[in-house]
Amino acid sequence: MTRLSRSIEVVLEWILLLLMVGLTAIVVIAVVFRKFDASLSWYDEVASVALSWITYYGGALAVLKRKHIGFDSLLLAIPMPLRMACALFAEVVFIAFFILLAWAGWQVLLVLEGDSLVSLRWVPVQLTQSVIPIGAVLFILCELLAAPAYLKMVAAGESAEHAEIEAGIEAEMKRL
Repeated sequence: MTRLSRSIEVVLEWILLLLMVGLTAIVVIAVVFRKFDASLSWYDEVASVALSWITYYGGALAVLKRKHIGFDSLLLAIPMPLRMACALFAEVVFIAFFILLAWAGWQVLLVLEGDSLVSLRWVPVQLTQSVIPIGAVLFILCELLAAPAYLKMVAAGESAEHAEIEAGIEAEMKRL
């Protein structure tokens, strides 16, 4: 893993940690307030925004680590020249989709200019929805960083699971 990949991984992990702790705190506080018949009007809206941010940032981290569901066994069953063409095609389609999502997310932000959350009038909706284009760009960046190692595995006829197991065994051997 390159230094840039590792840096992005650490930043995404910290963002996710903070978001999950924040979401947990919001939900616990809301439950306590509701128990005392003093429901918070803003917690539903803020919790759903936090959950969407966790989804986008967590998805980008999963892309960087190549942890999304895949069909390695199906891909590895294809003969070599066609296998690489299929893998490259999948990478191009993935990146093209997220370029489209980033563009659409930016267009959404332009439409939402001046709007604010219903329960927290001082929070702009553009801030809450900025996760769409930012997340899409993160997906693209993470895919570009992870693709070379993935394509190398595909060319070698290895699955991501197999490579991960071997890396774990190798790390354990070095430790001993």
